[in-house]
Amino acid sequence: MRGALIVAGVCATLINLPQPHPPSPLASARQARTGPKLTEPAPTRPNPSARFSELSEITPANVSALRVLWTARTGEFAGGRGPRPGQAVEGLQTRPVLLGDLIVVSTTNSKVIALDAETGAERWRVDPLAGRERTCESPHRGVAVWPHPDGTGSTIFSGTCDGRLVAIDPSGRLRAGFGAGGAIDLRPGVDARDGEPYMVTSPPAIYGDLLIVGGLAPEVVSRGPAGDVRAFDARTGAERWRFHTVPRPGEPAHDTWGADAWQRRTGVNAWSAISVDQVRGLVFLPLGSASYDFYGGDRPGANLYANSLVVLDAATGTRRWHRQLVHHDLWDYDLPAQPILVDITRDGRTIPAVVQLTKMGLVFIFDRVTGEPLFGIEERPVPPSHVQGERAWPTQPFPVKPPALVRITAMTRDELTRVTPESRTHCEAIVEQARLGGIYTPPGRELTVWFPGTLGGATWSGGAADEARGLLFVNTNDVGAVGLMEAQPPGAPLAFKRTSPWGDYARFWDADSLPCQQPPWGQLHAVDLATGDIRWQVPLGNAPQLASRGITGTGTPNLGGAIATATGLVFIAGTNDAMFRAFDATSGRVLFETALPASGHATPLTYRAPRSGRQVVVVAAGGGGKFSSTVSDTIVAFGLP
Repeated sequence: MRGALIVAGVCATLINLPQPHPPSPLASARQARTGPKLTEPAPTRPNPSARFSELSEITPANVSALRVLWTARTGEFAGGRGPRPGQAVEGLQTRPVLLGDLIVVSTTNSKVIALDAETGAERWRVDPLAGRERTCESPHRGVAVWPHPDGTGSTIFSGTCDGRLVAIDPSGRLRAGFGAGGAIDLRPGVDARDGEPYMVTSPPAIYGDLLIVGGLAPEVVSRGPAGDVRAFDARTGAERWRFHTVPRPGEPAHDTWGADAWQRRTGVNAWSAISVDQVRGLVFLPLGSASYDFYGGDRPGANLYANSLVVLDAATGTRRWHRQLVHHDLWDYDLPAQPILVDITRDGRTIPAVVQLTKMGLVFIFDRVTGEPLFGIEERPVPPSHVQGERAWPTQPFPVKPPALVRITAMTRDELTRVTPESRTHCEAIVEQARLGGIYTPPGRELTVWFPGTLGGATWSGGAADEARGLLFVNTNDVGAVGLMEAQPPGAPLAFKRTSPWGDYARFWDADSLPCQQPPWGQLHAVDLATGDIRWQVPLGNAPQLASRGITGTGTPNLGGAIATATGLVFIAGTNDAMFRAFDATSGRVLFETALPASGHATPLTYRAPRSGRQVVVVAAGGGGKFSSTVSDTIVAFGLP
């Protein structure tokens, strides 16, 4: 591939850019009068999914001197708190990307904003929803940049919460010639009907002149938009290939669905980031659960390619290999994280590998060409379901190594939290009503607690890899789920639905969102990629409710990934305590921490500023999400004095 991909979380090659066009009607009045300044290339890595930077100005010796260089506001939140703790008020989850002398970010309402990479001053913004009746708010995790193969410039591509893909040139104008007026509507191609949600919340993957796109499909119904993955021409928006994630009659693996269970089956979608091996021409899809997530009585079978890592030929969409990591999912254990492409050195041999992180806290590592597991996989017996009509799969795959990063066994009553008397009392009341289970315990007709819950394990935050040190860095949550399966009235679309006294997606925590088992509740891990051993693991963050009472070291639930640098630093800002930290890559020791306006539930980016040449680390501090009621609209950049 000619040119260079621009990907969040890595130091990216700068691209020569065209002169700007006149601003479009969608551009902000604050549109810059001049286009991005041309700059010299900065160091790059050919493996962007690893979230690794070669930049070396910030080191373990000087990282403690980092200070805020600038902040920027998106304008979507004035800052403040949601109506109640634990309510899902979506905050910024964007991964910034570097394009020339611009930092490009996205917002919960699908806006795309360009900031000056030196100062954070807004250069332009595009609102794809302007003038449309439909508005929405959803997590949005960034944009992708396509460098034109002929060297004439580049195009920014971003999905929207109303199911479109838009093309924007570097001056903030929708690009003519792509689809209709600079956008293509993805909904008709997946049979998304009126009232059915279908969104694009992760950036498209790019291979040559192809945009490879998944989507966010419904999870609370069984029938709806298809989760098909499609490739579109980056110039015109024309569809070039399609992969049916639920196989049609006559296609391989169609027999893993019972009778007509495949028809309009929703879910089985690539809502998270897709990875591309540019050299080998391979696309790596982390596919989600078949919907409905918690009851599969209407979809007997293993349900391929749900919960599978699927590898396609990037040029044609032909399947090369796949591994299903959860058979017949009943726990919402979709594959949430971008596959990590990394070269592993073992016994003097370099193996091109792919790492798939999971909500179960299990880490699967495969040869990315052959699909063979590097450490072996065992099919182990798991508990049956006792819900009428349900046929849980009798076994599930477990990697021999690495070990699980979170609790996968049932909690005992002796392991209930002791952090405060109030928390223990609340949690004891739950346990008195429930049976306690571990991984792959199906929710039953009676109240059931199982580990891990839907919050992970690992999440969409993913991980970072340092090939030179042979380390994988992963942040995880140790939070259980609680629920039961409730029979629905005759004729209802679903025979059973998960519920609980605390809501349909209840987590095993107290009224203040403190998990009910003893801490740590969030951790950062370093995994040795050559041996599969845990090199170190440390609590990640402190629960704000407890830190004010002098109780620290608990770890805290977290969303937002890490990046690693060549100097041996790991930056992460995903914790619920609104702190930004740098860890020593070899020991796990905290070397730097500072407060943010809200939790940084996003992946940072580090880059060399195009005019000053200084190394900058930037992160979206938006808070919100599943367990943080403080929200913000702030992008924060750090650098050395």
